[in-house]
Amino acid sequence: MKATWKLALATVVVMATVVVMAMAAGMLFAQGSSKGKDSELRTVRGTVIDKDETPVDSAVVYLKNLHTQDIVTHLSASDGQFRFSGLDLNVDYEIHAEHEGWMSNSRSISNFDTRKEFVLTLKLDHKKTGK
Repeated sequence: MKATWKLALATVVVMATVVVMAMAAGMLFAQGSSKGKDSELRTVRGTVIDKDETPVDSAVVYLKNLHTQDIVTHLSASDGQFRFSGLDLNVDYEIHAEHEGWMSNSRSISNFDTRKEFVLTLKLDHKKTGK
C-alpha cells in the first residue's frame, strides 16, 4: 500500500511540475509576442515652427490614417514639440500642423519606409485656405 501511495505522490509531483513549466512557457511566449508587436509600431515626433523658425505653442498637429481616413490631433507643447506613438508600420499617414490661420505643408509617411521613428519639422509658412 505504501508503494501505491508513493507512486501516486510521484505522479502528482510530476504533473504539477509539467503544469508549472507549461505556465512559464506560456508567459515567456506572451512576453515575446508583445515585444514583437511593439517592434511593429512606429513613432512620429517633431517640432512645429513658424515662418521665423520659432517654436509654436499649441499648434494643432493633424495625423491622418490614409487606410481608415481617421484623423488624430495633438497640440504642440510650449517648445513646439509633438509626438504620435503606437502607429502601424503597414499604414500610410499624412501629417500637417495649423495655428492661428497658418498651416504647414502636408508630409507623407509611407508604409514602404521601414523606419520606426520619424522626426519632422512642420513649418507654418502659408495661410490656410478655406476649402
